[in-house]
Amino acid sequence: MTETYLEPEEVEKMEGVAIYVRDKLLIRLLWRLGCRISEVLGVGVRDIDFNQNTVTIEHLKIRVRLSCPQCGTRLSKTSRFCPGCGIRVEKVVTEEKEHHRKRTLPLDKETMNMLRQYVDAGGPVGNGEKKPLFGLKRRQASNIIRECAAKAGLRPLVNPDTGELRGISPHRLRDAFAVNAVKADDSGDGLRLLQEHLGHKSIVTTMKYRKIAGEEHREWYDKIWNQRN
Repeated sequence: MTETYLEPEEVEKMEGVAIYVRDKLLIRLLWRLGCRISEVLGVGVRDIDFNQNTVTIEHLKIRVRLSCPQCGTRLSKTSRFCPGCGIRVEKVVTEEKEHHRKRTLPLDKETMNMLRQYVDAGGPVGNGEKKPLFGLKRRQASNIIRECAAKAGLRPLVNPDTGELRGISPHRLRDAFAVNAVKADDSGDGLRLLQEHLGHKSIVTTMKYRKIAGEEHREWYDKIWNQRN
């Protein structure tokens, strides 16, 4: 049966087949922090607090705002007529805004020790103020994850929404973290903390992991028909 998400032991297999310490740490941070690949690749030495065992993550998101060239009313992507002045919109005004959001996340001591050894051994690249941990491009990081998954003998996962098979990517490690967290604690407080940890703006986005991880629907359905037998 094809799985929808990675199990903890499968992620450990990926880490175990990684040849380089850098690659082991890349897998481990994606899994133990549950961050987006862009966030992990943006982590620098100065973002790590070895005393508090935390990592500060900065998330950059570019939002595009569309507006009417006549009256400035905000438009949706599908707008054909301006709801403000009523003119037919032939060409919209586009404005891009950058949003920087930071969150400080706890990290387990074992991973922090690995980070400390990696930093002390001169693993981080570059001489800039931030001194990034990995110095990898997004595509390079994705290739590392894909290759380690193949070496570990892991099969593609099925998309729970479409049923299509998808390869193992950095985001699948983020999914695995979230599902594992929900299995450990699916209370209201647990979901709120997971939302904060993942950096979701809406709890609705976080709740999808409860749907994937839980067996509530099956238990509910079985209970209905067991009562009739």
